[in-house]
Amino acid sequence: MPDSSNAANTPGQGGSSDSLLRLIADSVPALMAYYDLPGLRCQFANQGYAAYNGHSTESILGLTVQEAIGDKAWQAIQPYVERCSHGERVKYTREQTLPNGEVRMIEVNLIPHFGNAGLQLGSFVLITDITERWRAEREVRQSEERMRKFTEATDEAIVFHRDGIITDGNEALYRLTGFALHEVLGLSIFNFISPEWRATALEYTRSGREDPYEVTIRHKDGHPIPVEVVGKTMPLHHADYRIVVVRDITARKQAQEREAFIALHDPLTQLPNRHFLMEQLSQVLSLARRRHGRVAVLFMNLDHFKTVNDSLGHHAGDQLLRNVAERLRNGVRDADVVARLGGDEFVVVLTDIQTPDDAAMVADKLLDSMHGVFTVDHLPLTISPSIGISLFPDHGASADVLLRCADAAMQHAKESGRGNRQFYAASMDASALDVLHQERLLRDAIARNDFELHYQPQIRLADGTLQGLEALVRWRHPVRGLVGPDEFITFSESRGLITPIGRWVMREACRQLKAWHDEGLAPVPVAVNLSALEFRQRDVAAEIAAVLLETGLAPQYLEIELTESVLMHQTGQVLDTLNAIKALGVGISIDDFGTGYSSLAYLKRYPIDKLKIDRSFVADTPENTDDVAIVTAIIQMGRSLQLQTVAEGVETQAQIDLLAGLGCDLIQGFAVAMPMGEESTRRWLLRNKTK
Repeated sequence: MPDSSNAANTPGQGGSSDSLLRLIADSVPALMAYYDLPGLRCQFANQGYAAYNGHSTESILGLTVQEAIGDKAWQAIQPYVERCSHGERVKYTREQTLPNGEVRMIEVNLIPHFGNAGLQLGSFVLITDITERWRAEREVRQSEERMRKFTEATDEAIVFHRDGIITDGNEALYRLTGFALHEVLGLSIFNFISPEWRATALEYTRSGREDPYEVTIRHKDGHPIPVEVVGKTMPLHHADYRIVVVRDITARKQAQEREAFIALHDPLTQLPNRHFLMEQLSQVLSLARRRHGRVAVLFMNLDHFKTVNDSLGHHAGDQLLRNVAERLRNGVRDADVVARLGGDEFVVVLTDIQTPDDAAMVADKLLDSMHGVFTVDHLPLTISPSIGISLFPDHGASADVLLRCADAAMQHAKESGRGNRQFYAASMDASALDVLHQERLLRDAIARNDFELHYQPQIRLADGTLQGLEALVRWRHPVRGLVGPDEFITFSESRGLITPIGRWVMREACRQLKAWHDEGLAPVPVAVNLSALEFRQRDVAAEIAAVLLETGLAPQYLEIELTESVLMHQTGQVLDTLNAIKALGVGISIDDFGTGYSSLAYLKRYPIDKLKIDRSFVADTPENTDDVAIVTAIIQMGRSLQLQTVAEGVETQAQIDLLAGLGCDLIQGFAVAMPMGEESTRRWLLRNKTK
């Protein structure tokens, strides 16, 4: 080793010192060498350095750097050596490929050596193998680069923190919060969480949870942002850090709030619906009990609202309902509740009144406001509501009872001339309860299909052959037994129950007739009555097609019977529907002909096959000359329009003779057969099979 101190040593001491230094140099893992200046010849090398370059500690002595390490390595390091030769301490790293092909990374330190006079005497070389560290750092850099690419590729904000202190974040963090990365580095992540959520976030982080949870953070401008947060613990360099993914859920929260609002409010008027009304009314009553207060429930129904829909259309009706809702809201206090139950029914809850007169005064005020002119589609309209009033605690203690009582009072107001208000009285219960009981029984019947069909034959007068069957529905009443359609069809229409009954009748009639056809019986059509309400509310043609497909009945074996009221509204929709039914191959008859008030022009306009003469015109023939004249005119009209005529309610031979003489095509009634149940009809068909 060179002696920079130029101190004299005794041979013994020098030899001992050189041996110790040699032992130390050969024992350390680093590669060491010393080159003099200006020749850059090796004056010392430890075993590691010499062997690394293919020499021994003796053979490398005196060699220049280029001779010691080879031309290729010399070209790579020459600039560093020259810098060191000019007195600069140099540190660099470079890859080395071993003879076996393994790539290693070394760190080289070139340290200039100066004498006492400041003259550079040579350079120390210290080489350390840093392959493992280099590989680890490379993996970290690659991992961080991948993470950076991932974080920049997503719209979700990503934050890195250690012990809550933010160390990094992506661009989406700025877009979400308004804070640039340099503004948040080194700050606590919990500073940006709304105070009411900080304890939750701290506990989440301390416990190392990694499941999603929701908090609210603050934007730079101060507004709150609802977010979903997922944290993950990531190990790095023996110290854990957390990566936090922050997702803006404002849209989700708004959608949830909207869904919650829709679930509790009427979409047309934005008023509370029945469900929300019952919740609010229950809360109002609970508070009134504690304070010994009084509450009023006003049940309001618009008189003749259906006329608006029928004459101006549902769009106008909807606009009117929105205007009514607005006047109701403006006519009561903020603390009061205004709700829409459906249709044209509204409820107002007066949350705190002193006397019944207070409720009456508000009801009169609302009546006055409704009597004012409404403008709908630029047309002035006037309406009148009927209002029923019930009181807590006078008339009931629960929301259900008070609402029922107010409804009963409203019905009484309608019966009392409409356009007025009535307080509930116990005497009103009977009729209202009867209606509710009847509706409940009918709903139960629909749920259980507690109906059956009776069939009445239609025969041709000319030869007495069977030409068809009319299906007539009966209700198996739990108390009264079989009930005819006259006792429940109109009621079911008023309560919105006719559609499921009509669907059942259609399907069952087609199914039964197809079964008889398969048995070789009754190769004739079945006639099914369709009410005007069903015709307007349902896609009749599509439903008929579906039933025919389901039951397998050929279309020519089904007839639809409509009353004249269906044809009174000569609209394109009526014509389109009838044409669609006719296109299926299904027949169309006009039932109870002669009892309506519509123009006879529809007989030419619409695709009709038969006219059914109402039984009221047949019953008193042949004695009643006026009825005979009406029947004669209908038969002649049918013949001139090439329509078949069917006389209903035929009971006597005299009536049969009259109708035959007038040229009526078909008859039905007790003179032929009374309406019969399924099995009785089957036996009748068997008996008359050969006729």
